[in-house]
Amino acid sequence: MWRERALIVLVFLLHLIHGENACPPSSCGKISNISYPFRLKGDQGCGRSIYELSCENNITLFSLVSGTFHVQAINYHNFTIRLVNPTLQQSNRSSLPCYFFSPSNFTTSYRSYLLYETPNHGSYLTIPWIYGSDHYTEPQHIVLLNCSHRVTGKRTYVDTGGCMNWEWKGYIYAMAGDLIAEDFEVGCHVKLVALTSWWGLDTNTYSYDMMHTALLYGFDLSWLSMICEDRCGPTYCYFNSFSQTLECEKEGRRYWWQPYNL
Repeated sequence: MWRERALIVLVFLLHLIHGENACPPSSCGKISNISYPFRLKGDQGCGRSIYELSCENNITLFSLVSGTFHVQAINYHNFTIRLVNPTLQQSNRSSLPCYFFSPSNFTTSYRSYLLYETPNHGSYLTIPWIYGSDHYTEPQHIVLLNCSHRVTGKRTYVDTGGCMNWEWKGYIYAMAGDLIAEDFEVGCHVKLVALTSWWGLDTNTYSYDMMHTALLYGFDLSWLSMICEDRCGPTYCYFNSFSQTLECEKEGRRYWWQPYNL
């Protein structure tokens, strides 16, 4: 009898220590490890409801704001999930995102916990900010513009090469990065703004093929804010890519955790 009681106590203690992390991982299509804080729809008692994924036709889906995105990857090492618009097609350069976002729709994980802000879209996913990373920056814009005339002398305006079969009159151009006032051409109108985290756009030479590849790659969002809140409370918290640790300062002391010990 004492062995049975000891086993019950042990299971209870493990549940207290690991919480929802104790659930076995689920899988769907290319996403082979769906673990805390995520869960598949129907896996009650595992993960968090705000990070619930669904599996349809062997494709992992995540609902964000007012749209449903394909999940391309989940990185539990740096706390990021990569999403892509479901209407984009690898072999169709004229395929475009059906949901339009920019980084301004999200709080950065750096600002969120340095300035004690709450992520502004209600699902505890933020723009990633990783200390010490040499190429991991916030997602970039890709902007499509419809112009009434041909634009010349501006390298940032990339001709889509007749890929677009929309019922737009005039000329269609794509632009990577921020659209600042000095780059804006009179007679052009913004038709689409999308996000990408593809680091290959960090170059001085753009092509529409490159931009479409970037859209197909998708964009990263982070659940670092939730982990920071769990471990550190409302204080300065970040992921250090040099030491591969989550770090925060609380009451004058520094704390850190390896991702696999979270």
